[in-house]
Amino acid sequence: MNSSIICIGELLIDFFCTDVDINLSDGESFQKQAGGAPANVCATIAKLGGTAQFCGKVGNDPFGHFLKKTLDDAKVNTSMIVLDDVHPTTLAFVSLQANGERDFIFNRGADAFLLEEELDEDKLNEAAIYHFGSATALLNDPFQTTYFTVMRNVKNKGKFISFDPNFRIDLWKNKQTEFIELAKKGIALADFVKVSEEELHIITGISDLAEGTQALHQIGAKIIAVTLGSEGTYLSNGRNSEIVPSVKVKSIDSTGAGDAFVGATLYQFANVKPALEDFEVLKKIISFSNKVGALVCTKVGAISAIPTLDEIK
Repeated sequence: MNSSIICIGELLIDFFCTDVDINLSDGESFQKQAGGAPANVCATIAKLGGTAQFCGKVGNDPFGHFLKKTLDDAKVNTSMIVLDDVHPTTLAFVSLQANGERDFIFNRGADAFLLEEELDEDKLNEAAIYHFGSATALLNDPFQTTYFTVMRNVKNKGKFISFDPNFRIDLWKNKQTEFIELAKKGIALADFVKVSEEELHIITGISDLAEGTQALHQIGAKIIAVTLGSEGTYLSNGRNSEIVPSVKVKSIDSTGAGDAFVGATLYQFANVKPALEDFEVLKKIISFSNKVGALVCTKVGAISAIPTLDEIK
């Protein structure tokens, strides 16, 4: 049984502000961390024992080499990482507020320039599951076109598609309507969609969980998970829906928690292959993923905070 998963999108450096409870304008001390939503998903799958491949572009520079090594060390297949000799590695600067939420800005680089002709078609066809969860892929071309072309191609081959629109307000100022249109394109192609409660409202314009989720089903999504923070996850397969509770933790850094949730879910999908209508199995999968996401919040960083199976148990 083919259980490999390909995650497509950005791999970048998070410069994490080590000053306590402060915003970026006042921060002075920063620590380098590997980041990028699809990379976090990949690392989670691999750390749990799954087979994960990352597809994206970094600069052929010290930061890019560090990022590739970080995923190599996490047992992620990095053979589809493209090293860019022209554009530097993408950078993000992150600081934490008292409530565990983050303040961040992007200095975008190489990830924006991934071209379809740079992808190994044979390797792209190897996976059973494809995750499109890039925070930056929807922003502009050429990567936006590459992203949707790959998504449509794997859809036409009957592969399982996971999509997380990963809305970031700092990236979409004055362009929210464009984000909504692009997110709906991804949702229309997806078998599994993960959104936050905020993203559900932005995309559908509906505040009610049940009604908003049904709107996403009407667009095309088959299985939907709406993450609700400490309250858990609203799960729907179009016929059944329920809030699956999470575990209580003391959150010190929510960076990467949603990505870890997705990684844990896809890890289980690859091994269990649940039927769409088997809601009880889907609930067990999401319950496990809630625990993984919660545990990530108890540590600083994204990839470095991903728990092992023993820690989850």
